[in-house]
Amino acid sequence: MKTKKILQLLIGTNNKGKLREIKALLPKKIKILSTSDFKLKSPIENGKTFEQNSLIKAKYFSKKSNHICLSDDSGLEIKSLNNQPGIYSARWAGQKNNFDLAIKKVFRMLNKKIPNWKKINVEAKFTCALTIYWPNGKFVTKTGIVRGRISKIKIGTKGFGYDPIFIPLGSKMTFGQISHKRKYKTDHRYKAFQKIKKFL
Repeated sequence: MKTKKILQLLIGTNNKGKLREIKALLPKKIKILSTSDFKLKSPIENGKTFEQNSLIKAKYFSKKSNHICLSDDSGLEIKSLNNQPGIYSARWAGQKNNFDLAIKKVFRMLNKKIPNWKKINVEAKFTCALTIYWPNGKFVTKTGIVRGRISKIKIGTKGFGYDPIFIPLGSKMTFGQISHKRKYKTDHRYKAFQKIKKFL
């Protein structure tokens, strides 16, 4: 799919953490627009996959603003919890986006299902689907995954969401402990961006 180079781009999210991380990945020559510039609320995400929900958001924000839009849908999948919370990762945090509650729910479910889970390696992965949607209806979606494990405790104040309980493979620190600069070059969003950046 050949497209003209993008000069300005709407980042389709109302999540300030995601907005900051996506901005950091984008080429400096692109003028960044945010949903707050158009006073846009988020659409209902009723897809069954990260890819479907990413497309729902990108299409919605693009149509509402008449701009090219880049949207993300991402979440944490814990193998022993049947890949929960998955696409419901944000919803576990409730309407007030309280990820302390969401993390407590993760620990509560692990305690219930695997009483000794802190003594074993609880596999998990972060998945991110990025979609670019053009007002003419063209779109492209790419997915990135980073694998790791669940931390025994919540630790670290950097990042957002479930970052304080996710330890990527090859690291002893959570995403909540490592620097923003290092995280931006190793996480699931970066991996998805590496696949989609040729369209920008």
